[in-house]
Amino acid sequence: MLEALLAIPFVLALAIGLLPRERRRTAAWLAGLAPVAGLVLLALLTPPVLSGEGVRSLTEWVPTLGLAVSLRLDGLAWMFAGLVLAIGGLIVLYARYYLSEEDSMPRFFCFLLLFMGSMLGLVVAGNLILMAVFWELTSVSSFLLIGFWNHRSDAREGARMALAITGTGGLALLGGVVLLGRIAGSYELDVVLAAGPQILASPWYPAALGLVLLAVFTKSAQFPFQFWLPHAMAAPTPVSAYLHSATMVKAGVFLLARLHPALAGSDLFFYVVSGIGAVTLLVGSWHAIFQHDIKGLLAYSTISHLGLITLLFGLSTPMAVVAGLFHIINHATFKASLFMAAGIIDHETGTRDMRRLGGLFKLMPYTGALAIIASLAMAGVPLLNGFLSKEMFFTEALEVEGHQFMRWGVAAAAVLAGAFGVAYSLRFVDDTFFGPGPLRIETTPHEPPRWMRIPVEVLVVVCLAVGIVPALTIAPVLHAAATGVLGDDVPAYSLAIWHGLNVPLMMSLFGLAAGIALYFGIKRLIDLYGISYDSLGRRVFEWKTDRAIAWAGRLTATLENGSLQRYLGLMVLAALVMGATPFLAASLSPGGSQPMPPLGWLVWAVGVAATLATVALHRHRLLALVVMGAVGLAVSLAFLLLSAPDLALTQLLVEMVTIALMLLALNYLPEESPVERSRLRRWRDAAIALAAGGGTAALVHAAITRPLDTVATEMLALSLPEGGGTNVVNVILVDIRGFDTLGEITVFGVAGLIVHALLRHVRLRPERVVDGTPDPLLIPNLVARLLLPLALAVSLYLFLRGHNLPGGGFIAGLVLAVPMLLQYVLSGTDYVEQRLGFDYPRVIGLGLAAALLTGLGSWLLGYPYMTSHTDYVAVPLLGKLPLASAMAFDTGVYLVVAAGTLLMLGMMGSVRAPGARRGG
Repeated sequence: MLEALLAIPFVLALAIGLLPRERRRTAAWLAGLAPVAGLVLLALLTPPVLSGEGVRSLTEWVPTLGLAVSLRLDGLAWMFAGLVLAIGGLIVLYARYYLSEEDSMPRFFCFLLLFMGSMLGLVVAGNLILMAVFWELTSVSSFLLIGFWNHRSDAREGARMALAITGTGGLALLGGVVLLGRIAGSYELDVVLAAGPQILASPWYPAALGLVLLAVFTKSAQFPFQFWLPHAMAAPTPVSAYLHSATMVKAGVFLLARLHPALAGSDLFFYVVSGIGAVTLLVGSWHAIFQHDIKGLLAYSTISHLGLITLLFGLSTPMAVVAGLFHIINHATFKASLFMAAGIIDHETGTRDMRRLGGLFKLMPYTGALAIIASLAMAGVPLLNGFLSKEMFFTEALEVEGHQFMRWGVAAAAVLAGAFGVAYSLRFVDDTFFGPGPLRIETTPHEPPRWMRIPVEVLVVVCLAVGIVPALTIAPVLHAAATGVLGDDVPAYSLAIWHGLNVPLMMSLFGLAAGIALYFGIKRLIDLYGISYDSLGRRVFEWKTDRAIAWAGRLTATLENGSLQRYLGLMVLAALVMGATPFLAASLSPGGSQPMPPLGWLVWAVGVAATLATVALHRHRLLALVVMGAVGLAVSLAFLLLSAPDLALTQLLVEMVTIALMLLALNYLPEESPVERSRLRRWRDAAIALAAGGGTAALVHAAITRPLDTVATEMLALSLPEGGGTNVVNVILVDIRGFDTLGEITVFGVAGLIVHALLRHVRLRPERVVDGTPDPLLIPNLVARLLLPLALAVSLYLFLRGHNLPGGGFIAGLVLAVPMLLQYVLSGTDYVEQRLGFDYPRVIGLGLAAALLTGLGSWLLGYPYMTSHTDYVAVPLLGKLPLASAMAFDTGVYLVVAAGTLLMLGMMGSVRAPGARRGG
């Protein structure tokens, strides 16, 4: 059931993404189905969660590396999943009426559900690596949502900034979870959380903590990374209400709560987390007072409240954790309602600038009342939910243990932030709904459509219900979430409106009075509307971005000077350095040599002679290419000599295709390469060549003289019983190392598509000239067409026998490519593409899909990804024949190799040569 809960948003996002732009209503209905279905499933999973048992699901992927699709629903994940789905459903309803006719509703809801699924995956992930994957998915999907209005420069800038900051945090998180997994001995969350003392005692603890906190601080907009959040307000208001109040920015504090049992308990955690939280709390609340854009004010207030939650988790006491979880819920409700109210104001007035607003209460009384109640909740006024969690915060601020300066500092920060919160809440209410105005508004504002206001009403009712009867409304949810973090250490607490006259109540009342005085004092003493705030963080970010781009430009200009010789030299040098680095600390230590037979010496001599001849004839390009083909032949013979017919056949076919490709390339180059006049450069090139060749020779010698009892022995032993084939090479490619092969054919297919994309606009369609003379290529053309079916039969034969005898998808694909290449040469691209009807990009896609679905098939049946299954099928007259599921994967290899090779050769063969004329 957890898998279904996670899959629903992604499946519906795909369905919505395939809809045409005009299917707006269908997209909205499908988008609304995702949170509703998710909430139904979550409700079915609620009883075991509230009983403290939780729900778990584990699907092994790569067990030896500790990688698994592990899902885990405890109280904390249940609370966050409820927030993601419930507020997500309200956002879908709101966005249905917010988006204009010019906005693509299918595209918006596709991105929104992609983000919803990513957040659900993050909160229910039971494996650290899986959590890091979904963490990055939230960054990518939020980038798409923030930049949804891509015609606006501020939206593009905000999206790039958010992705750069949160993406950097994602990389840090990956490093942090790898360290935590190494310390705990597992990436499973249950094991990591139980290994808290072991993690705290590890010398790697500071590094792991620093990397995780970097991810937390960037995602939850903590100082000094808070500047990205206000610029993300260029997104549509439904995005701001969902991502920047209830979900995405809460991902950081969720991670802090999730890993709290493993990371908290040290002085380093206490001072860093609580210190950063306190600074963010004050910086965000102070700057919120001076914003003129409603969403800007709400963004800085969000930064402030995230700092408050971070501060509470930094204090690390059980009651502080409970207060932090409580404020996560409260902030999500009143801030989401405020963002949606801001969107309604913008929708009806055409502006969010409070300097142009005012007096809206008489024009939009119902929306005004809802927004005012939500603002009072944000300010922490009694009888609203924000007041209760603020009281908890004040209580914990007075009970800070440690240095007296820290205790008084946290208490003072709490009171000061409370006053600032009241001030910016008053600024929003006063400047928007009261006073003169609105000013310079082209339309007469009025109440929005009824269904657009319902999400705001629901959230405001929640604010009131939690504030008035917390024990009946939020208590079970809060207890479940606290149990998910603290386990059996949940403290006794009381959710009540009245706890008597005590110091926290006095602090709250003082903060209310101070905030009122502060706002009206600032308004009277200074020109509040004349203040223009420019973010220092933004200026630093833009300066660094400009410097990075300038540096990249200088580096590119230095490296890419148009010299192919330099490019090749740098590539060889890079390969040489990377190949030699592992052996700096240890020698190659080859084993004892073995005698070489006379045929081996002959093959070696042919290779050496061909290599030297290539060097000597390199200026005459065609001759050098012909001689170089002998090098590939010598390598093929060497493989054959070493009893590797599969590799020999592969090398021979690759050599044939490569020579053909290089012959096509020579068509665009002079017949002779220029003479290198610099002696220094010749000696430099010779040194690089000798170093690279010597290093490769040393590696090969070390490999072939090693003892045979290596991993190769294990693969030989496993080939038939587990892979179902006697051709070890093919079993390795499609079974033992099938995931590597999937990556390789993906790269190969993408390379073919890139060549197609680069050359398709410069192709030459040759015009046939009929002048009555016989076609000199008539007979070869007919012979080539007759050979094509024979080559196809040979190709299929090699493919079918590949699991047990030399052959397989790769070899068969190349065998098919060679006669097809001959058709290109003799008949032209028109015959092959139009007469034979091949669409190579589509064939590449089909091949990759076949390979991918083969791996997923085993996964869906409960086996690790890419697990192969072998059975024997009885065929009349032929008897029992072996049939392996890996053959389906090999089919994908076959299609990608054949189509990719032909696509590249065909494109190279049909490009107009320099100076060529049509029809000539």
